[in-house]
Amino acid sequence: MRKIPFSYALASLLVLALVVWLALGNFQGFQSTPPDATEDSAPESRVEVVEQQSIAYIPEQIVQGQLTAQRETTLRANVAGYVAEKPVDQGSRVAAGDTLLVLDNDALPEQLQQARDELALAEAEYAGARNLRQRELISQPELLRRQSALSASAASVAQLQKQLDDSRPTAPFDGVLNRVTVELGDLLQPGEEWGQLVDDRRLKGAAWVSQQQVGDLSVGLPVTARLLNGDYLEGELTFISHRAEEATRSFYIEATLDNPAGKRLAGGSAELTITLPPRQVHSLSPALLSLDREGQLAVKHLDDNNQVQQTRVELVSADTQRAYVTGLADPLRLITLGAGMVDVGETVTPIMTHTATISSPASPERSSDPSAEQDSVHAPAD
Repeated sequence: MRKIPFSYALASLLVLALVVWLALGNFQGFQSTPPDATEDSAPESRVEVVEQQSIAYIPEQIVQGQLTAQRETTLRANVAGYVAEKPVDQGSRVAAGDTLLVLDNDALPEQLQQARDELALAEAEYAGARNLRQRELISQPELLRRQSALSASAASVAQLQKQLDDSRPTAPFDGVLNRVTVELGDLLQPGEEWGQLVDDRRLKGAAWVSQQQVGDLSVGLPVTARLLNGDYLEGELTFISHRAEEATRSFYIEATLDNPAGKRLAGGSAELTITLPPRQVHSLSPALLSLDREGQLAVKHLDDNNQVQQTRVELVSADTQRAYVTGLADPLRLITLGAGMVDVGETVTPIMTHTATISSPASPERSSDPSAEQDSVHAPAD
């Protein structure tokens, strides 16, 4: 019979002793009642917080518009006649009152002079008749006939003067004789178009805005027009329709734009940027927006006692990187990490941090860090 090695025997004894100890256990260590609760409460939740101030946010509305001249008119003939002179070349600038066209007047100046002489005679005869009537040397009907002749002569002079003026049409306002469609010798009939006068020193930008946008607009707001070549014109909003167009439910607006250089822009298109009144807002990541019990947008933050609060906000503008909201306290202790793990009214341990850099919709290089935030932000309004 082989002898068991001492090391194997010692190991077997140790295993046997361990099994016996585990089987018996320390029954005296068990208690029939649970241990007393410790006096120390559970540790408070920790959240990352940043303290930030509100900023001046300048919202903008961008619409596509059509540019037209501030004033333009179609020139039409008032009397019939042949074109005798074209004193102004097409495309020339004119002042109000300048003669633009001369029609053959069929000796109207001579006829007018004759009518004026007859008017002077009728005035003299009427004056003499009044003196005779005062001395009762003529009857009252005779005096009235003299007065009627005077009125007829005055009417004839006015009519011939009007015909002479109509044969020499003048510019009703300062502008450019944009188009002349007649040549010397052409016969014009009353009402026939012969040219176009345009005043392009100021332009009118016309556009349509939606029902959601029109409520923020008011007459007098600054407007900037960006042209297709990259140039800009400055002006202001001058008209907002009081009734929506039935087919699109959009509202018609007009802006007056200065064109001091007289650039040829009337009839073209432009992008109109309307600058709205500034508002005080808080800038934050869209990920920090949540819904309250009523399904409204809200933001979680801390009060002075480190208790979690949830305040409903109004979304002014937002994109994928930044949201601008109103309705929050100023300054604000905003929860930037851990808001989803804490409940409203819960006391937490704040860890002060700084927000991450977020690009502005208007200036991608801007930082959303409150310490680096600019005094105001321009961004398109939604």
